[in-house]
Amino acid sequence: MRIENDSVLARLVRNVLGDRTEAAFDALVIPAEMAEVTGDRVPRAVFAMALATVLFDDLLARVPSGARYVADRRAAGEHILFDHGALRTIRFPEGPTGALPAGQDAFARILEPLGYAVASLYPLPALKMTGHAYSHRDLPEAIPQYFVSELHVERFDDGFAEAAARVFGTSIDPLTPADVAVLDGFARDGAVAYADAEPALPRIAAAFDRQHGDVTVADYEALLAQSGEAAWIATEGNAFNHATDRVADVEALSDTLRNGGWPIKERVEISASGRVRQTAFRADPVERLFVDADGQQIRRTVPGSFYEFITRHAKDDGSLDLAFDSANATGIFAMTRAA
Repeated sequence: MRIENDSVLARLVRNVLGDRTEAAFDALVIPAEMAEVTGDRVPRAVFAMALATVLFDDLLARVPSGARYVADRRAAGEHILFDHGALRTIRFPEGPTGALPAGQDAFARILEPLGYAVASLYPLPALKMTGHAYSHRDLPEAIPQYFVSELHVERFDDGFAEAAARVFGTSIDPLTPADVAVLDGFARDGAVAYADAEPALPRIAAAFDRQHGDVTVADYEALLAQSGEAAWIATEGNAFNHATDRVADVEALSDTLRNGGWPIKERVEISASGRVRQTAFRADPVERLFVDADGQQIRRTVPGSFYEFITRHAKDDGSLDLAFDSANATGIFAMTRAA
C-alpha cells in the first residue's frame, strides 16, 4: 500500500535509506496499521517495522539473487510478504562474546523492548546450535519474525574453542547509552519521542552486522573444519543470514524457479506438522579479507547470505501457523555451508 511521506514509518526509514525508501516500501507488504501512524511519537510496532524494512534492504544489497527475484516479482505487480529474518550468534560457555552480551542475548535486548517475545526454542543438535523464534506481540502475522540462533562453543573441542575466542572475543558492542535509553523507553512506555527514535534506528540496525575484527586464515580453517556455521559467522557476523518471503505455494514456486534456472535448493523442507514448508536459494558468494600467516591481508571467496521462501498453512483454530521446525532449519542452514 502507499506510504504517506509524513507518516512516522516513512520518516524513520527515509532517514536511513534515503532515495531507496520508495523502492523498499514498494517491494514490501506494509500493514495499514503501520502506514497510517503520524505525529511525534513512535509506537514500538512502527519502529519494529522500520527496522525490518532497513534490514531487508541491507539483505538485498548483499544478495544479488534475492534482489533479482524481488525485482522480478515487482515487475509482475506482486509484493513481498516479509515473513522473517534469521541471524546467527556465538555463545561461549561463560561470560559475554567480547563486549557483546552472550549469544542471542545481544538481540533479546533489542527485540523484546520492540514488542517481540520468544515464541519457542528449536534445538539444532546436528549443528550444535539452538534457535530462538521471536514473534511480535502486537501484529504477529504481519510484522516480520526473527529466528535468532546461537552456536554453543562448549560443544566443540579445545582447538575450536581457542579459535573462536580469538575471533569472536574481539567483538565490540555497537549500541550507545542513548540507544539503550531508547530501548528502555520502548520497554517502559511502548513508544518514544520521534526525536529520540530517529537517530537510534541506524545504530540499532548496525547491530545486525559483523562486530569482531580481522580473521586469520588459520582460525577460519579451524572453525570451518568443525562448523560451517561458525565459519560463516566469522566472515559475516550477526548480519541477516537470510530473509524470507511468505508465499502461497512454495512447492509450485520452487518448481517454477528451478525450471527457470534459479539457484534453488533441490527439495522443499516440510515440518513435522506439514503446515510449514520452506526452500531457499543457495547463498551468493562474497569476497572477504583474511590475514595470512605472514600478517598480510588476502581475499577469499566464501558463502554469503541468501533468500528464502516459506508457506505457512492455518492451524485447526484458523490462525496462521507461525512456528518453525528444527529439521527444516537444519536443512535450510546448509545453504551457507562452504564446500
